Amino acid sequence: MTTPFPFTAVVGQDDLRLALLLNAVSPAVGGVLVRGEKGTAKSTAVRALSALLPQVAVVPGCRFSCDPGAPDPACPDGPHETGPGAQRPARMVELPVGASEDRLVGALDIERALAEGVKAFEPGLLADAHRGILYVDEVNLLHDHLVDLLLDAAAMGASYVEREGVSVRHAARFLLVGTMNPEEGELRPQLLDRFGLTVEVAASREPDQRVEVVRRRLAYDDDPEGFTTRWADEESSVRARIIAARALLPSVRLGDGALRQIAATCAAFEVDGMRADIVMARTATALAAWAGRTDVLAEDVRQAALLALPHRRRRNPFDAPGLDENKLDETLEEFAEPEPEDDDPDPDGGPDGPGGGGQQPPEPDSDGPQGDDTGARPEAGEGGEPQPSGSGEQQPVRASEPFRTKALSVPGIGEGAAGRRSRARTEHGRTTGAKRPQGALTKLHLAATIQAAAPHQLARGRAGRGLVVRRDDLRQATREGREGNLVLFVVDASGSMAARQRMSAVKGAVLSLLLDAYQRRDKVGLVTFRGSVADVALPPTSSVDAAAVRLESLPTGGRTPLAAGLLKAHDVLRVERLRDPARRALVVLVTDGRATGGPEPVALAGRAARLFAADGIASVVVDCESGPVRLGLAGQLAGELEGTAVTLDELRADSIAGLVRDVQGNQGRSGSSSRRAA
Repeated sequence: MTTPFPFTAVVGQDDLRLALLLNAVSPAVGGVLVRGEKGTAKSTAVRALSALLPQVAVVPGCRFSCDPGAPDPACPDGPHETGPGAQRPARMVELPVGASEDRLVGALDIERALAEGVKAFEPGLLADAHRGILYVDEVNLLHDHLVDLLLDAAAMGASYVEREGVSVRHAARFLLVGTMNPEEGELRPQLLDRFGLTVEVAASREPDQRVEVVRRRLAYDDDPEGFTTRWADEESSVRARIIAARALLPSVRLGDGALRQIAATCAAFEVDGMRADIVMARTATALAAWAGRTDVLAEDVRQAALLALPHRRRRNPFDAPGLDENKLDETLEEFAEPEPEDDDPDPDGGPDGPGGGGQQPPEPDSDGPQGDDTGARPEAGEGGEPQPSGSGEQQPVRASEPFRTKALSVPGIGEGAAGRRSRARTEHGRTTGAKRPQGALTKLHLAATIQAAAPHQLARGRAGRGLVVRRDDLRQATREGREGNLVLFVVDASGSMAARQRMSAVKGAVLSLLLDAYQRRDKVGLVTFRGSVADVALPPTSSVDAAAVRLESLPTGGRTPLAAGLLKAHDVLRVERLRDPARRALVVLVTDGRATGGPEPVALAGRAARLFAADGIASVVVDCESGPVRLGLAGQLAGELEGTAVTLDELRADSIAGLVRDVQGNQGRSGSSSRRAA
């Protein structure tokens, strides 16, 4: 078994360690979401936390970790008698991003359930995580159907498995901890709100701090057990402090003054619902217990706000999380009450340091033992802008106000990752038929199974009312739902698009489509062309935020290398098809249709467009041509692509009603090309 890196040896990352320790003191806080760039000790700190948690008393032999003092009356392994139980370490269960539904919630033996009426149940990860930690690395990449199951379990404290009238329920209360890199995409708002606290982590830029990170990491890699032994005293001290804080927690008083500050702060930052108020109250109480106090102070409320509110105040997907600390201080001061003069804030362990009270030796403030593999991240827009290509370049303009669009979809039925855009054969959705299962049975089609078994009942010697079912009779339900696609934006940034109001409208339209892609769980990419070249401003990614940043910093100017843009986009799709062959693409070409530069630019653009038609790639041309005289070049280009042309005005939801039908109709005429894309 691998020896985990000691929690107290993680350099710096005070907010991260504090948030994790507050949840160890009071699991009711609701978990932690850790956001940050790669190589910042996110996973290291989370995995190290489990070693600090006090042991758990369980009913011997219970696969669902029932508390012997109050066993679950509905436990599938029950009923249990109350008793002293057995002690075991608290578990940390990792949920892989690619896990199946059965692996998460458990699985029923459908064959035995039908033939014998036996609830033969194999517990899943939710059962293993009960009364422990459920850790999801890269939680933002988790499939939607797993997110739904997590939301249900987190809300109800129980997991339900329902299969054709046979149901199993067991308790599932766990500390949910997730880590994510925002560059790879954001979380659904429903899951985001389920995390009690959030912290942002980043690698230190101070050489001395990074040296200490590398020194400790190398020492651990050379001798994990020896390194852990050297930190054993600090680990024991923090573990004892967690136990003491848990014991003190019921005695902590949350006064009316602190409650008013909490309510006023949540109202001032316009967070939705009441969960933020409750989480702040629990966090402030845990902070007081961690500091060894029985009264909640204003400093506890302030720290609780910094941990509990940033991820709840986002008004749209492109808003950066965070709080205005000046506004926070003004709100707290306005609703503050005079503190009693005899209050002692405990100089040994305030909320500023998770070790507190001399629990750790002095150390430079760094960012964790894995900070050595993290380079400086470019500022927004770096690496994504096309290089200047001539004196005609203009500075970037801001996008106009985004608007609601209707969905564009890829024709046919795909088999890509679950999402909300195009029709697909999925594990979830409406039942459309049945087939023999390939591998383990996951979704039983009851009627088809009975129909397959019924003709053989006499030959199988059926006696009585029961149906004799064999494995060959089982039928898997086929379902149709929705998939996410790769939406590749190909944006003309040439001089013909450079009029400031016009480019602002173009960016506003693309931003609106990006918002739609975020809501439909698509991957997105951005190709731009101007001057003499085309650039991949953003390779295909799940981070719609990153695409919005690249779009905002996009300059314009120069000639219109339309063919280069199309060829670059085709190459991006070719590579992405090798990486993810099941995910179908939708190309959104934003241009006025003009092509300049080089010999026969219009003919070359037409030949490039026909490559998309030959591959059956669905496409929409957003016609940006304006003015009283229009050449209709974008419409001609759409014909070469076998796609649909739509003007900027028609992109709006109230003007685009027939667009999906047109896309599907045009793509249907491509026959075998569409079938190859599906």
